[in-house]
Amino acid sequence: MKKVIENKQIKNAITIVMALYCVLSPIKTFAENNRKIGYSIGPADTIIYRADSLIVKQLRKKGVRFSHNNSVTLLTTGQEKFDDLFKAIDQAKSSIHLEYFNFRNDSINNELIRHLAAKAKEGVEVRAIFDGFGNASNNRPMKKHNIEAIRKQGIEIYEFKPMEFPWLQDIFNRDHRKIVIIDGKIAYTGGMNVADYYIKGTEIVGFWHDMHCRIEGDEVNTLQKIFLRMWFLVSGQKVYGAKYYRGITNADYINDLKKDTCRSAGNKMVGIINREPHVTKDIIRYFYINAINDAKDSIKLINPYFTLSHSLKKAFRNAIKRGVKVEILLSVKSDIPLTPDCGFFNAHQLMKAGCQIWLYKPGFHHTKIIMVDGLFCTVGSANLNARSLRWDREENAVIIDACTTHELNQFFEQQKKDSFLLTEEKWKQWRTPWQRFRGWFAHLLSPFL
Repeated sequence: MKKVIENKQIKNAITIVMALYCVLSPIKTFAENNRKIGYSIGPADTIIYRADSLIVKQLRKKGVRFSHNNSVTLLTTGQEKFDDLFKAIDQAKSSIHLEYFNFRNDSINNELIRHLAAKAKEGVEVRAIFDGFGNASNNRPMKKHNIEAIRKQGIEIYEFKPMEFPWLQDIFNRDHRKIVIIDGKIAYTGGMNVADYYIKGTEIVGFWHDMHCRIEGDEVNTLQKIFLRMWFLVSGQKVYGAKYYRGITNADYINDLKKDTCRSAGNKMVGIINREPHVTKDIIRYFYINAINDAKDSIKLINPYFTLSHSLKKAFRNAIKRGVKVEILLSVKSDIPLTPDCGFFNAHQLMKAGCQIWLYKPGFHHTKIIMVDGLFCTVGSANLNARSLRWDREENAVIIDACTTHELNQFFEQQKKDSFLLTEEKWKQWRTPWQRFRGWFAHLLSPFL
């Protein structure tokens, strides 16, 4: 009788365990699967979205497409960028497409044209676009005879919106993007134009910092589409066909480039946000505001022209109120007047709200990056001023990858070593009463800077 009772108790215990397993196992599996796509199970089975999944969901609603098979290699200096780019160009077999705000008429541009002309002679299709205002506004513009000399070497080159008298109508809606696509297989994008000061610096600001990246994967196709639409606009030529797109393979024949050393290489989630007037006019602003609003832990940002809209200021303040650690790095030096004064005014206001402001001393940071919660980041051409957010054609890669974000966070920490932390005492020592007034006045003009 005792054995029968014991057996019955064992059977009941087994039944209870199996029942619990059947109930809990799907919840565990559900949680594990959902963590893979960016959200987790909270109290009372509440779904808690992470910042990276939120931004993907938000951008998809705006029509941004994400792919999962990308590599992203960061190029953190001008030397790295141009060395890598020239190696890739030299191995091109089919097409080279370049879209830049400006090709400064200097030594690095001459070197680029030399590499491009050699490929054109081999039969590679070489197409280039530059912006008329970008060319006219730099201190070493290409002249008509320079452009004709480039064309004679087999390179097709067109100017977007040439500057014409009375010029005022030509200031807005410029092409500020920086894109190179080689064979439809690999692409470069970021904040660097073609200029030797990315390597040599300038007398006024010293070393000129900026950031670029190389992308391999399906988002190369997105960048190619952006370029070819622009090419039709400037040249009237419809260029199409499978040979301009990645297909199912990368360009394995292009070797000896800097490697993406992340374990996630080849499996990174990337989306391209492309601002075009009248089409996706608010996409860059939408990304930044949502990225800041989604943050739960940390925000690190570097941007050269920190003029800020009201909505961006509000987003930063709200993030600080939520307990998010917000760190922003700006440069003491700049290449233009008045705009940095506005940026310093905004930085001081945010410092008083609880933001950590770092002022970089050795040179000028033209870098445009943001890292959120260590989960996602962006590298691209867009500044946080009215030109980038309201008028110009811009393009940023949004990278949903913890490893790439970690690399940029490490870069940020390195730059802090050459910066000082802004405090109220430091503010009064560093900025004279006249400079503080100039900053206040400049912030009134922020919609036009």
